Amino acid sequence: MNKKKRTVLLSAAILSVSLVLATAFKPWEEGMFPLSEIHKLDLKKAGLKISQNEIYNPKGTSLVDALVNVGGCTGSFVSDQGLIITNHHCSFSAVQQASTPEHDYLTNGFVAKTPSEEIEAKGLTCRITESYEDVSDRVLGSVAQVEDPASRLKLINTAMDNIAREAEQKDPSIKAEVSEMFIGKTYVLFRYKTIQDVRLVYVPHRQIGEFGGETDNWVWPRHTGDFAFMRAYVAPDGSPASYSKNNVPYKPKKFLKVNANGTNEEDFVFILGYPGRTFRHRPAQFIAYQQEYVLPYVSELYAFQNQTMEEVGKKDKATEIKLATRIKRNANVMKNYRGKLQGLKGIDLVAKKQQEDNDLARFINSNIDMKARYGNLMTEIDNLYKLINGDAQRDLWFSQIYNSTSLLSVARNINNFKSAMETYPAGQHQAFFDQNLARLKQILEANYEAYDPEADRIIFKRMLSDAAAFPSGQPVNALKSVARPTDQFAQTTLSSSRLADKNYVLSTLLQSPQSLTAYNDALLRFEKDISVQISELKPEKDRREGLLNKLMGDYVNVKEKFLKKNFIPDANSTLRLTYGYVRGYWSADATYQRPYTTIRGILEKGATDNPEFDYPPQIKSLWDAKDFGPFAKKDLNDVPVALLYNMDTTGGNSGSPIMNAYGELIGVNFDRAYGATINDYAWNESYSRSIGVDIRYVLWVASKIDKADFLVREMGVKL
Repeated sequence: MNKKKRTVLLSAAILSVSLVLATAFKPWEEGMFPLSEIHKLDLKKAGLKISQNEIYNPKGTSLVDALVNVGGCTGSFVSDQGLIITNHHCSFSAVQQASTPEHDYLTNGFVAKTPSEEIEAKGLTCRITESYEDVSDRVLGSVAQVEDPASRLKLINTAMDNIAREAEQKDPSIKAEVSEMFIGKTYVLFRYKTIQDVRLVYVPHRQIGEFGGETDNWVWPRHTGDFAFMRAYVAPDGSPASYSKNNVPYKPKKFLKVNANGTNEEDFVFILGYPGRTFRHRPAQFIAYQQEYVLPYVSELYAFQNQTMEEVGKKDKATEIKLATRIKRNANVMKNYRGKLQGLKGIDLVAKKQQEDNDLARFINSNIDMKARYGNLMTEIDNLYKLINGDAQRDLWFSQIYNSTSLLSVARNINNFKSAMETYPAGQHQAFFDQNLARLKQILEANYEAYDPEADRIIFKRMLSDAAAFPSGQPVNALKSVARPTDQFAQTTLSSSRLADKNYVLSTLLQSPQSLTAYNDALLRFEKDISVQISELKPEKDRREGLLNKLMGDYVNVKEKFLKKNFIPDANSTLRLTYGYVRGYWSADATYQRPYTTIRGILEKGATDNPEFDYPPQIKSLWDAKDFGPFAKKDLNDVPVALLYNMDTTGGNSGSPIMNAYGELIGVNFDRAYGATINDYAWNESYSRSIGVDIRYVLWVASKIDKADFLVREMGVKL
């Protein structure tokens, strides 16, 4: 994209997301602000020492240009050679895939001292935001005269897809997506550049990158060196290209300057990143659904899955490595959900939301015009959630069944491929087969990546047992053909299916359309029954989704009028800014949590019997010698490991750069305190705290532990 074209696109980008604010936001007020909202913030008054234009400049280069979305996390460029810093846990799956029992990078870490030693980060890409524009009028204009909820939602989705496709046709070098900023109300077209070749450069020892394990996850104080370095590569002409030895390091428009002096308590800080999903503008019924159904079911299920996989992983190192990524992801969600449950109940958010909704209903009924337009709104929301709650157990089971059992996912992908092929005349089966086989094999390889027969069998039994206990109004039809007991069915079905043999599937079953069509077994039939029921339920699901889309748009509209203020849209994985201060908090009566931890805390935790607090012995010897280099914090007489701040973050902000008042990198965000896990639903300055690894610890570990001085120098830091 040439500079003139980019300037026109960005200048025409949305100046607001239907959020015209009369006054600037208060310092540290909640909000993951879209780029379009930055001009409404008084960041200078809050403590920013550079021009706000240096953060986001639609007519030139700014800090935003140093940001990347990598593997669902955030990262930032820290050199002109495409070097990216992000979290250790964001690189985890790629490190796991690169590891073997002989080269266990997952446990021992990895340092590439030369470009030729850098390892392909399989499954990871970098996505850079190029531009965006408000397309709400186009999307909503397509449904202006449509009342049927299902038809309305379908037309909205079609309009979003068409707008994105049109943008990609105009500029084939970008990937376009239309994001729903406010459900049923505001839509924005984002244009992204995707870098396909990403490589691992430096990952610390797991005892550093994952210090504290699940014991410390979502907990403060933290002592986790949750950082990793990658590098982005492109073709010699600068265009995105898949992995190749001929590729060269990507030269970003902007990279962040690293400030090795770090911060002090109460310093102004801000974050740019790609936060995932928040749900703060939803009614009481939505929060109740999360509290009663989603959070307890998923957290308990994942606890069972992890207990199973951890036990199975003890049989050999290869199995342990194979299951590591899935265990880590499950554990992260499990503890997060448990924290949310505790937080929701602790502040009684459902009751608070119910009171807000009651006040909103009185406001609607007190105004003739409002009542005429929104008089049935609250009743319709309540009736809809009664339907949703009535199917909650089965819906959640369907949402987890394929993730729970790897071999069932294999069956689904084979059945889907076979069904798609059979929609064509017999004479075209071979052409379809040849054209789509490579993609199918790629998907199946991913299915087998974390497959273990014993873990699959135990978890499949559990899923069938759960489904068999559902109320009669929520039947899983596939179970009708299952002979009792379900334990025996699970054992027999999985053990007798040849889908368990990866080589057979890829080499024999998928040899030809004929070999694929000829094969069938009980697992394929069971999966087909599940798929048929999901398809049968889809029209009603679509109707509910369409109705919810319209109701939530109306809900936000009328609530803004009632409260006489506009809302910041919920996070949706698009680029956002949040700001605040390095600050501790009172976690309980007479208990103040300071905003910095140190290496001393690592040694203190390591003195316990918990193996998750094991650390490399060099840390103690260096600390005993007070060999801190230039990275000590003087008032602590130690190297700060992690820091705490009152910024508004959520999932997807993992790896986000923490910047000081001058826009310099001083840390990398990776977590929240346990009480802040409910940030997805509610934020409060008194308890919402996020956690990052201090850049001084990153540099100290790189220099002193892993002898990666070359990387420290590449980032412009003097030793």
